[in-house]
Amino acid sequence: MLKKINIKSIIFRLLKLEEKSSSRMKGIILHGGHGTRLRPLTHTGPKQLLPIANKPMSNYCVETLIQAGIHDIVFIVGGVGSEKVNEFYGNGEKFGAKFSYIEQDFPKGIAHAISLCQEFIDGEKFVVFLGDNIINKDISKFISDFKTSNSFASLLLCEVENPSQFGIAEIKNNKIINITEKPKNPSSNLAVTGIYCLTPHIFEVIKKLTPSWRNELEIADALQILIKEDKEVTFEMITDFWKDTGTPKDIIEANRKILENMEGFQKGEKEEGVKITGKVMIDEGVKIENGVKITGPVIIGKNCIIGENSEIKGNTSIGENSEIKGCVISDSIIMSNCVLEGKFEIKNSIIGSNSRIQKNQDKKFLLGEGSQISI
Repeated sequence: MLKKINIKSIIFRLLKLEEKSSSRMKGIILHGGHGTRLRPLTHTGPKQLLPIANKPMSNYCVETLIQAGIHDIVFIVGGVGSEKVNEFYGNGEKFGAKFSYIEQDFPKGIAHAISLCQEFIDGEKFVVFLGDNIINKDISKFISDFKTSNSFASLLLCEVENPSQFGIAEIKNNKIINITEKPKNPSSNLAVTGIYCLTPHIFEVIKKLTPSWRNELEIADALQILIKEDKEVTFEMITDFWKDTGTPKDIIEANRKILENMEGFQKGEKEEGVKITGKVMIDEGVKIENGVKITGPVIIGKNCIIGENSEIKGNTSIGENSEIKGCVISDSIIMSNCVLEGKFEIKNSIIGSNSRIQKNQDKKFLLGEGSQISI
């Protein structure tokens, strides 16, 4: 007796298979960690929300993924102030994307964070982006090439001056033959940046890992297992700009690069006697008073007041609702709701939100743990 065939059921299954095969890749942004090298700036929130050119550094990761066609993104959050990530990004609607969140109870390594996303990934290829990485590169082709390839992983590499501070890839005959996490004697200067294209096979590999000396599950170890299994691991080079913003110096350098690549605009209002040269971004509601000098690249956020005879020099970001009165600022990041008043100079500095610096005859300080000050 012939079994009755349900044509509608077969068509439905075929359509679902076609939909799955043509679906867009998903993205993972790692947004946890303690940010110890950036204290006291990270005592109240994650380092990935620290501003660069007046936007959270992880915002650049989001923009890079969306530009590459990745619209379904999960944030791995944890640590102090992790709820602020959801407060800022929400469900992704304002970015034209869909955002969700997974809590990592303790920073147990990149590989552990990835392992939390197996259900979210749902058997498809995906891309991982460390939320404190800034690149000046469209990764659309990098991702599309991986999607149509047979590779089990694809990495973005970048030449660095201090390879012992990174995961390092050794290349032979245009093939990755070894990956080592922060080697004492690096075999190359090719750092593995915080951007990885992976297949679901990585979840099985991660199950084989044991914690490193840092008590973390290292992504470098997982990639090394793929190489030993003779699974194809491809790479592409970043030849322009990449920054792992783990230190204040790194953040200030990333701020400079972002400002240099922005298009200038001048909103707000300025009095007579104001001198503005170079690439300058002045937002709405800004008031610039008589005698002010601004030399770009500089960005000034909404509703700031730049008082008489102040000077803002290159590579400086000033967050919204801040007041600068009479001082000179260069190569610095001043976050939102700050007041800097008096005849003094600030250089190569990061000033946290809601800070107040006034020059008085008597020097008075209220400094948190990890603060640094030079007089």
